[in-house]
Amino acid sequence: MDDTREDPQACGLLRRMLDAAIAASQPALCLPGLLPEAPKGRLIVIGAGKASAEMARAVERNWPGPLEGLVVTRYGYAVPCERIEIVEAAHPVPDTAGHAAARRMLDMVGGLHEDDTVLCLISGGGSSLLPLPLEGITLEDKQQVNTALLKSGATIGEMNCVRRHLSAIKGGRLGAACYPAKVVTLLISDVPGDDPRDIASGPTVPDPTTCDDALAIIRRYGIDLPDRVLAVLHSGRGESVKPGDPRLARAEVRMIATPQMALEAAARVALDAGITPYILGDSLEGEARDVGKVLAGVALQTARRGQPFAGPCVLLSGGETTVTVRGNGRGGRNVEFLLACALALRGEPGIYGLAADTDGVDGQEEIAGAVIRPDTLERAWAAGLRPHDSLDDNDGHGFFGALGDSVVTGPTLTNVNDFRALLVLQSSLPRREH
Repeated sequence: MDDTREDPQACGLLRRMLDAAIAASQPALCLPGLLPEAPKGRLIVIGAGKASAEMARAVERNWPGPLEGLVVTRYGYAVPCERIEIVEAAHPVPDTAGHAAARRMLDMVGGLHEDDTVLCLISGGGSSLLPLPLEGITLEDKQQVNTALLKSGATIGEMNCVRRHLSAIKGGRLGAACYPAKVVTLLISDVPGDDPRDIASGPTVPDPTTCDDALAIIRRYGIDLPDRVLAVLHSGRGESVKPGDPRLARAEVRMIATPQMALEAAARVALDAGITPYILGDSLEGEARDVGKVLAGVALQTARRGQPFAGPCVLLSGGETTVTVRGNGRGGRNVEFLLACALALRGEPGIYGLAADTDGVDGQEEIAGAVIRPDTLERAWAAGLRPHDSLDDNDGHGFFGALGDSVVTGPTLTNVNDFRALLVLQSSLPRREH
């Protein structure tokens, strides 16, 4: 097999699959058919997340009557809207812009009537973009909590459990503040399992978890938090809005885009190219480097043994891995996954990979992810890079940037979590025996 000749076609196919996954999750495509009926009273639009501004624009373009509202998105992700105010704020560590917008949003939905409807547009990233702490906790405390959680290796569900019990707006509190108005929440899922309470920490849905659950997570990962934050949890003042609360009796949730939908769109691209797709799961979790090793093992067995799949094929997966930060590199869970994967593949002919965050930002870099090829390690060594050292330093972006293998999409205006694809092509080489 001539890997040099094959390389552009393989990488081009992987990129087309990523583009298809992102396109299938665009609010303009997914949102219009799930809008609520026009209310007798006012329609108030609120929301937060990396895709929320694009969701707001889709609402404006498809809503014939009057509306007003406020939506918060990540810096660089705003789009022009005429009737809905778009505010930009920081992600993943919150800032004063998000804090002020969250306060205004809570005030906006106070005093509504039962004939009014609140349309809440929620996508991934909303937790950091609505940082309104409970009384006794400061914004600086919230920033410290977010930073510590991101470095801890906790899952997204565990991180959001802690956040829900420190917030004046998450864990159903925003939905409860809308009472007695009807609340319709449109969601773009970026979490494993598509649990609404974990998307932006569930500001409009009930939460069965408790302050004790949050404390158990903090102990599990040895997270060091300010005493006043711990006091809120120990006192029970951080309890969220529970299932059965009458203030959420008129609250509805409608899922408009999910990781599974994105993977299915990518699979159709593969089929059109004559490559059989296999979706391994839309909610894979775990340490990014461990998931990389495991999926590399599946790809190797496929390439060498024709098990569990026959090539040519592509192994697709979604979900959200975690990175326990121990080094000083430029991070990113998708590039950490790929670096571990490349090391496990050891240059196996005919295997290519791409992993990227569908919002265009892997970690805190304006880089979506990267690609790996059979010659990735060889080129790295020739360039004086030490792949194992890069992995130990959590420096996936530095590694792939030096090779010119980063994937940059710019703001995608959607967010359905991570996209991973390992392309296994048939090889004319004899299978190795070990």
